[in-house]
Amino acid sequence: MPADKKHHPRVILFTTPTCTYCRAAKRYLRERGVRFRDVDVSRDPAAARDMVRRSGQQGVPVLDIGGRIVVGFDRPKIDRLLGLR
Repeated sequence: MPADKKHHPRVILFTTPTCTYCRAAKRYLRERGVRFRDVDVSRDPAAARDMVRRSGQQGVPVLDIGGRIVVGFDRPKIDRLLGLR
């Protein structure tokens, strides 16, 4: 692994296939080299309940970054929690 690759906290991204901001968040994380687990809440009712329990929100995207919740594609907050510049 290259020296510039930092270890990021575990990232779970709760999404739906039709969500524009979800696609933008996935693209952004991939571009920054951040590995994440993509959870499609439209196909998994248990995951949808888990997302609402974690975030208090029904809207997507919701990111769980090392246990810290980000609702929506909030790039500054995502960068801060991942230690990106």
